[in-house]
Amino acid sequence: MRRYLRRLLFAMLLGVACYGAFVLYAGYREIGSSLATFRWHTFVGALGLASFNYCLRFLKWEYYLGRLGVKGVGKVDSLLIFLSGFVLTVTPGKVGEVFKSAVLSETHGVPAAHTAPIVVAERLTDVIAVIVLIVIGSVGFPGGLTWAAVGTVLVLIGLLLIVWPKPGLAVISWAKNGPARLQRLAPKLEAAYRSLRIVASPSALLWPTLLSVVGWGCEGIALYLLLHGFGTPVPLPLAVFFYATATLAGAVIPVPGGLGVTEAIMQEGLVRLGGIPQGPGTSAMILTRFATLWWAVVVGFAALAVLKARFPNLLGENEAGAEMAESVSGTDDTKRAIG
Repeated sequence: MRRYLRRLLFAMLLGVACYGAFVLYAGYREIGSSLATFRWHTFVGALGLASFNYCLRFLKWEYYLGRLGVKGVGKVDSLLIFLSGFVLTVTPGKVGEVFKSAVLSETHGVPAAHTAPIVVAERLTDVIAVIVLIVIGSVGFPGGLTWAAVGTVLVLIGLLLIVWPKPGLAVISWAKNGPARLQRLAPKLEAAYRSLRIVASPSALLWPTLLSVVGWGCEGIALYLLLHGFGTPVPLPLAVFFYATATLAGAVIPVPGGLGVTEAIMQEGLVRLGGIPQGPGTSAMILTRFATLWWAVVVGFAALAVLKARFPNLLGENEAGAEMAESVSGTDDTKRAIG
């Protein structure tokens, strides 16, 4: 567990350095001037839109648990477990959210390897949804469809690897006959791959993808709302396009939470393509990231605190806590082997 907390601390320090660099680049006077006239009720609205996205993503989590036949988990506990994964949302590609599978294992005895592939399915449907939003936002916008085409090809490749079992089974067979470490990993790898084919099959993608389109669209609207708060609005499709392209780039490039990448692309789009001045454009980008990324971390810590009160031994420095840490490590290895 300490290893993941160190990663989180590193990501937070990286975030401070990143935003500090953007403030220096845009000019702190311009940033201060834009914030002085900012209508802060729009930031509250942005937090509400982001929170609504979390609700929709919880529905996906429940849907996937049902697909995998996981029973006996109350709705309140399930919600808290789901939100606890946000603690590590600033990991590369958000793969740290597999933490919630470890928490579910610790609190309700559901094997982490059984539910860890849900994170892969969540990311897959999120990427598909973001590409849909890019296509919607790129209507009449030169160059936007290029991003959509590239992303679509990547998604189709990923779907092919899931639908066509031969490559995955070949990796499992190789692990069973490989080095001792891989042989120990093979059973978890096989269980994870079976679960992945259930939660990420084409028949299981439609409903979660629709939820993702609405949810991530809400976060694009949050950017649109914040720009109104600065008195520098852009058309709604363009705001959604800026947010979606920045989100996709941050997800593809393996840096914690997309830090630096998402911010740079969003800020560049707002200023260079949207024609927004440096001060309001940079401020809108920073507030958008606080509302959509760091707010999730805060919610995750709050959920984890409630879970800790309900399950006092959770994350404890005991044998159970060691087993949970081992299960998280194992699912991380499994995900890398599948990838």
